Amino acid sequence: MARLSIVTYSLLALSALLLITGCTAAPTAPTGQRNADPAGYTGGSSLPKPYSMPEVSLTDTSGRPYNLATTPSKPVTLLFFGYTHCPDVCIAVLSDVALALQRMAPGDRDHIQLIFITTDPARDKEEQIRRYLDRFNQSFVGLTGPMSTIKRAASDVGVDIEGKKKLPSGGYEVGHSAQVIGFSRNSGVVIWTPGTPVGALKHDFALLVERSR
Repeated sequence: MARLSIVTYSLLALSALLLITGCTAAPTAPTGQRNADPAGYTGGSSLPKPYSMPEVSLTDTSGRPYNLATTPSKPVTLLFFGYTHCPDVCIAVLSDVALALQRMAPGDRDHIQLIFITTDPARDKEEQIRRYLDRFNQSFVGLTGPMSTIKRAASDVGVDIEGKKKLPSGGYEVGHSAQVIGFSRNSGVVIWTPGTPVGALKHDFALLVERSR
């Protein structure tokens, strides 16, 4: 019964946290959620029903096809949807992930691949995505493709993507939920919300690697 109450709490917390953001604010998980995860993640929330990696093909920053379900060669995949014109949330999330990976033991870090999928393919061309990701970690994979395909992949893993919202400057922002989803051999088992401490990310990434061996 105690375990059920923890899972129920996690689901309620997640429903409140995974809100669409216009990339102008970074929601953080409530303090009580951390260290209470039934699977032992200190910063992330385990999913009672894991996601399957979407069976879609996109295009990487070298112009080559990239199938989410079959191309990744590492046992752990971190999946994140965002865009290069995002003013703050995407930058914060990618910076924290990069720092957590940097602090890991090389033997663990080498088992992890982050995949960034743009939510703004109209502006985010391959070269733009590559330059953007290289600011954080040159090993990050960047993908683009038709918006319909991107939205299908996002929907399969619980990520919401809104339409464009015009800005007074004449540009626009793209609302999207900004969680990182951790996959163990094509099974999405844990998510991290923006603002998760770097130390907690490091711990959880290592735990995911250990369970993926």
